[in-house]
Amino acid sequence: MIIGAKRAILLILTEKVDAIENYTEFIHSMYMKIPLPSVIRLKEYARFTKKEIVLSRKNILKRDNHTCQYCGAHSTRLTIDHIIPKQKGGPDSWENLVAACVKCNTKKGHKLVSDAKMKLLMMPRKPLVIVHLQKNVKQYQKMWRPYLFMEKH
Repeated sequence: MIIGAKRAILLILTEKVDAIENYTEFIHSMYMKIPLPSVIRLKEYARFTKKEIVLSRKNILKRDNHTCQYCGAHSTRLTIDHIIPKQKGGPDSWENLVAACVKCNTKKGHKLVSDAKMKLLMMPRKPLVIVHLQKNVKQYQKMWRPYLFMEKH
């Protein structure tokens, strides 16, 4: 789970968590100076409700690696295509939405993939939370990588 710095610091100060990785920056107050936590560990097990990955244009593009799912073009000018068009009852769902370049989206139009004589490179599905987190790790968050199973600890 990802939480903000303010909440992480409050959890450290209330001794509910331990900081196991810190950024190089510090938080200063009149009475103390503590390192900005990057990775924290709960001292006791706590239940939490799993957050669903929001179905959004941004998250579909991330899932599809900013690649057209019909021709494989890597582009910044991608659209979102309904595999089964909305006109034919296609839902807004992880399994029915893909990234598509303008050319492929225009060619497919309101047809089914088979009717447009096109093929999908991969069948879309809802991303796993861990994979979604892995794709969101930024350069300055390198120390998160071992905890997200991206490299050995």
